[in-house]
Amino acid sequence: MSAFGPLRTCVAPTLAAKAVTATIPIVFGTGNDPVKLGFVASLAQPGGNATGINFFTSEVLTKRLRLLHELVPKAVRIAVLVNPANAATAESTLREVQEAAPTIGLQVQILNVSTIGQIDAAFANLARERADALFVAPDAFFLSRRVQPVTLTARDRIPATYGLREFVEAGGLMSYGTDIANMFHQVGVYTGSILKGAKPANLPVLQSTKFEFVINLTTAKALGLTIPSGVLSIADEVIE
Repeated sequence: MSAFGPLRTCVAPTLAAKAVTATIPIVFGTGNDPVKLGFVASLAQPGGNATGINFFTSEVLTKRLRLLHELVPKAVRIAVLVNPANAATAESTLREVQEAAPTIGLQVQILNVSTIGQIDAAFANLARERADALFVAPDAFFLSRRVQPVTLTARDRIPATYGLREFVEAGGLMSYGTDIANMFHQVGVYTGSILKGAKPANLPVLQSTKFEFVINLTTAKALGLTIPSGVLSIADEVIE
């Protein structure tokens, strides 16, 4: 182990770290398949110098789409905002959404965005194409710019769903996804174990099991939406 201890990181930094070191321990958190990404040999026996948490971003996408459909049952055309610069997440998001959408009578419009300026252009496209709702892919760039899409969806009165609660706290309509605080706690526990002498190769990749569904009731009212009581009853948090 390096004197600086294990590296704690996610997809792009993990790939970069693994490219430069095969000895310094790496603890990652990823919503994609860490085996397919080349982080580990297997979930049960990672091998090498990396292990971490798989927080099932891909697996919860379908449920998030269904929750949006329950909140906005009249929506038919759903725009999906993805960042092509984050290829693994963009591909998995589009695959899951495009497979699930026809089963609940939805049509999908794809919006590729990887710069600040392209966010504005995407919303101009949304207005032209008259999408009924927006599905934002889980992505660090979108999270860093969360106020921008939240403000634009409010301006254009577009119901939107996100993968992280931070968007809803900023004024977004709803989010469903992994409890990121819990995931980082798990990353911290593994980091502590490695600092005490455990080897990443012997620590199986953990699977997150804690998810959260958050609704912003103020935003729903501003959009003229009435949240069904059944949906409200399963929300982990309702922001008013």
